[in-house]
Amino acid sequence: MAETTKETAYRLHLMVCAGTGCVSNRAFEVKEALEKEIRKHGLENEVLVVATGCNGFCERGPLLVVQPGNVFYQQLGLKDIPHLVEEHFLKGRPVSRLMYTPPHDKKPVPILNDIDFFKKQVLIALRNRGLIDPEKIEEYIARDGYKAMAKALTDMTPAQIIKEISLSGLRGRGGAGFPTGLKWDMVRSARSSNGGGKYLVCNGDEGDPGAFMDRSILEADPHAVIEGMVIGAKAVGATQGVVYVRNEYPLAVKRLQTALAQAREFGLLGEDILGTKFGFDIKIHRGAGAFVCGEETALIASIEGRLGEPRPRPPYPAQSGLRGLPTLINNVETWANVPLIIDRGAKWYASIGTETSKGTKVFSIVGKINNTGLVEVPMGITLREIIYDIGGGIPGGKKFKAVQTGGPSGGCIPAEMIDLPIDYESLTRAGSMMGSGGMVVMDEDTCMVDVARYFLSFTRDESCGKCTPCREGTKIMLDILTQITKGRGRESDLKLLESLAQSIKDSALCGLGKTAPHPVLTTLRYFRGEYEAHIRDKKCPAHVCRELNTYTIDERQCLEAGRGCDVCRRNCTSDAIRGEKNTAHTVIQDKCIKCGVCLDVCQFNAVKVD
Repeated sequence: MAETTKETAYRLHLMVCAGTGCVSNRAFEVKEALEKEIRKHGLENEVLVVATGCNGFCERGPLLVVQPGNVFYQQLGLKDIPHLVEEHFLKGRPVSRLMYTPPHDKKPVPILNDIDFFKKQVLIALRNRGLIDPEKIEEYIARDGYKAMAKALTDMTPAQIIKEISLSGLRGRGGAGFPTGLKWDMVRSARSSNGGGKYLVCNGDEGDPGAFMDRSILEADPHAVIEGMVIGAKAVGATQGVVYVRNEYPLAVKRLQTALAQAREFGLLGEDILGTKFGFDIKIHRGAGAFVCGEETALIASIEGRLGEPRPRPPYPAQSGLRGLPTLINNVETWANVPLIIDRGAKWYASIGTETSKGTKVFSIVGKINNTGLVEVPMGITLREIIYDIGGGIPGGKKFKAVQTGGPSGGCIPAEMIDLPIDYESLTRAGSMMGSGGMVVMDEDTCMVDVARYFLSFTRDESCGKCTPCREGTKIMLDILTQITKGRGRESDLKLLESLAQSIKDSALCGLGKTAPHPVLTTLRYFRGEYEAHIRDKKCPAHVCRELNTYTIDERQCLEAGRGCDVCRRNCTSDAIRGEKNTAHTVIQDKCIKCGVCLDVCQFNAVKVD
């Protein structure tokens, strides 16, 4: 109590984002510099610096939010700190030049809630982001943490908990969107063949390129996941839990370890929780980084110390999972939703979202977009709202071309479908999927054939190789796509790609193989003309596939702007550029190997691509 009283006496709380993105950009050094300057001005009893989890606006880190007031500072450097502390925290004059200014505006936006990136977000799984120190359980409890767990353990039966989750409409946030309440009921009803207990698993194996939803939740609010797991354990009758998290997430692991130790110290984990005679504890298992271990049977094999390979189903993990016992598996975001559903009720949660997709979804927005970061939005929001209202549109005023949802196994949705509502059914009809929440935005300079090749190369590399359709099928498809990008494709390749893709979808053993063809199928469906241009015209419309490009030098631009700088000739690996310093240069087409080095090194826009 004494510590809480002391904290409320502070005049200002400086909430420094200490998620991995900001930490990689020297956020901890910014925090130390703030503390040093605050001590220098004798403000240590008035101003408290707090390291929080991910704020979400990753594009603008390091970030600082001043409370009370929600004053938002961004892209802070060490050199900014002395002036900021003296002007704002000593003299009370906010520093506008360190605030966020929208790309198409001239005035800074001082208040976090007035920034477009945050306006349309609805926070449930991310409810505590940027508001608490994730390494202090007292701060989580102060924001009604563990209130729902107490309610579930003392006032609700397992059947009542499962009914509430079912009525809420919560679906698994890990990809497939399976009804959470139904899965819980299956595990609750299951009986182990050897008379043992049941396991509960949190799937934190997040391997999608550009995805960081689970990592950010574990870093910013680990107690939300722990609380959700305890509620789930009471519902299904589990006594032991496992959080499976990638070893590449050291900060998430550290904060989770701290949170688990604190929960045990406070009697919120272990035997006889809150005097209810219900016992449950959680261990951490660090994964080695295999993408396929996101599949639940491969994840179980990894926890058991075996090679992370999927197995045929049935039996499903709900019937026979970890060590042969009934096992409930949900991902990080799903568990983080559970406490608020129990606390506020199923009706409240079901009022958010669409008829079949309830609640909110966390997305990581990356790629060709102004505001990259982490957002939580209601189900049913459109792609346009995310890309333009929240994401701030495409950099450089370029045209939006496509967005890939659902990670490497998702599909590419074209610009003409920008008003598509984001829910499970709409994305599936479009040929894509919700996945865990990765969203990669592409502009007019993106080659969709190359995009399909890139994502298929990822799934090919990450395939466990256990089943022939995935092991051999993805390799053959990748070889075909590679030949097309090199100008060696044939028109018959398109039908072969479609046939192979459908065969892999129908016959692969696990979800990785079954969804691996999605990028190919959707780009063929919506961007077939680009494939045909590569094959028939031997041209890449986006000028990405370099072996299909023709490089020339605008001699006038070379001489007038670059003054014949000679950099392109000196860097050419095939002696294909003629010219001398202070004279116009030209490309000898017969010698050019189309490496594109001349384009890369020219600083005067003299090298042209056709």
